[in-house]
Amino acid sequence: MGHGGGGALSSELVQHIFAPAFGGDLLAGLADSAALTLGGTRLAFSTDSFVVRPLFFPGGSIGDLAVNGTVNDLAMSGARAAYLSCGFILEEGVEVPLVSRVAEALGAAARAAGVEVATGDTKVVEAGRGDGIYLNTAGIGLIPEGVDIRPQRAVPGDVVIVSGAIGVHGVAVMSVRDGLEFGVEVESDCAALGGLVEAMLAVTPDLHVLRDPTRGGLAAALNEIAVAATVGVVLREKAVPVPPPVANACAVLGLDPMYVANEGKLVAFVPRAHADAVLAAMREHPLGAEAAIIGECVETHPGMVVARTGLGGTRVVDLPVGEQLPRIC
Repeated sequence: MGHGGGGALSSELVQHIFAPAFGGDLLAGLADSAALTLGGTRLAFSTDSFVVRPLFFPGGSIGDLAVNGTVNDLAMSGARAAYLSCGFILEEGVEVPLVSRVAEALGAAARAAGVEVATGDTKVVEAGRGDGIYLNTAGIGLIPEGVDIRPQRAVPGDVVIVSGAIGVHGVAVMSVRDGLEFGVEVESDCAALGGLVEAMLAVTPDLHVLRDPTRGGLAAALNEIAVAATVGVVLREKAVPVPPPVANACAVLGLDPMYVANEGKLVAFVPRAHADAVLAAMREHPLGAEAAIIGECVETHPGMVVARTGLGGTRVVDLPVGEQLPRIC
């Protein structure tokens, strides 16, 4: 399970098994989506699979995740998503009305995100060989001219901005799993971020890096960027927005909110000259109202993320090794 958690084990699997087997410069970039040129047009292309348990949770469903997760991966290249594929893997015995509910949720999310499900596939596996419904989606979108967003572009002096409160999705899923109760309902932040990214690009096309911190949370995303760009990242721990219900739930479960998954947030590395204007534009958008500057890129400790604590100390924010919260997307 740790190999699917978005942390160090996931990284080892990709870098030592998949990347050498597949080869190619596009894959070597290890971004949320591949930026490629086809017929003179710049496209972003991404794929994702969804195995969340339960299928419906406060604030969303596996259908919402399938659309928004793929749309967001494309948006992290600056692309506006256009078309999706969708594969349903169904377990023998799953009730048809449940399949219909998931399909309706997926269709509604696609319409809300402004994308069309253009092709798909269905497979059925024997009872006991699945877990009700798994989904796979792939998406393509257009990258605007002059936009070059990728992890390798982070440079010392960049300002690190997060679009809102972290850890909400992971806690929302856990709150309806295995009888866990935290005393207050937490709803997933699952949302399509294409409109927020467009608002940021309207300020400047020179956004260096965008990442949606899903599996492995904010900590994994920042570490991946630091390694890809060979830069250090310094956070102000108190500046990272963690809502009280998430903080309390993590305290009960013994988790660090920095490692808990999000499905409607992004982290941006922005040139200092544009940071204030980008932050203002984000705060004017409904999905960026709680955006905050949380740190900066530095030349020291390349490939490492550190946080300055409220007590004046410094701690290393490393990649998670295994899986804190399995099956959250």
